[in-house]
Amino acid sequence: MIRSHFGLTRSPFESDTLTLLEHQQEVFDILRVHAQQGGLCLVLGEPGTGKSVLKQALVAHDPKRMITPVVNRTLHTYHNTLRILCEAFQIEFDGRDCKCERLLVQEAFRLHHTGKLLVPIIDDAHLMQTDCLRKLRLLCEDFPRSHNLVLIGQPPLMQALSLSINEEIRSRVTYSVILPRLSPEAVERFILDQFDLAGLGHNTFTQDALALVVRSSEGLLRRARNLCIAALIETVRDQTKTVDLKQVNKVLMQPHWRRDYDQPAP
Repeated sequence: MIRSHFGLTRSPFESDTLTLLEHQQEVFDILRVHAQQGGLCLVLGEPGTGKSVLKQALVAHDPKRMITPVVNRTLHTYHNTLRILCEAFQIEFDGRDCKCERLLVQEAFRLHHTGKLLVPIIDDAHLMQTDCLRKLRLLCEDFPRSHNLVLIGQPPLMQALSLSINEEIRSRVTYSVILPRLSPEAVERFILDQFDLAGLGHNTFTQDALALVVRSSEGLLRRARNLCIAALIETVRDQTKTVDLKQVNKVLMQPHWRRDYDQPAP
């Protein structure tokens, strides 16, 4: 709908056009180095700070040399986590944990002998049970050194690892980072860069509308993306080619954008 209305060949903010920002690129480069030395890395941040974009960049980077199996369903037990890893490595799942662990270790060494790097990624790791995480860490102890277990989650994961009972995991962390919220200038630059990639003119948003989007995003990339797309949809509905305060405010009046939506009217 947006593409046909604005005469675009691709939609703005598509996942394949989201490029790493400067601070994300720095984290990405560090994670690659740890994959060569052997590591346990934590990538933390509030929802919307760009963790998913970083994960996609790791998965897409040189897939012939860097193998990046991803476990997204972290509410599963250790048994089911092994099953997901076996599926990612295209190993026949036997059903017995000990045999699956042995096959995963054998596959890891096979990949190591072919000169490949292994970077397993656990997404939403803050939701994973600590016992499951502990067993997974023990499994990776048997992997060759050219691997890097990356845990992607929210800051509560660091709080959980700070408990004395989890010291064995925290003491093995080789790198950790918390992705910050962005400055207003960085958010505006991100939005305009995405407009360029989609072939959308910078003047599609008025200066006031763009400033309101930047301010309302509160430094979160996902909020900026969702607000821009929703405002563009409102522009299509209004049959105009310029996003103004009217369209942005229509979006911001929706309950999920308002912090006071449950407060009675004065």
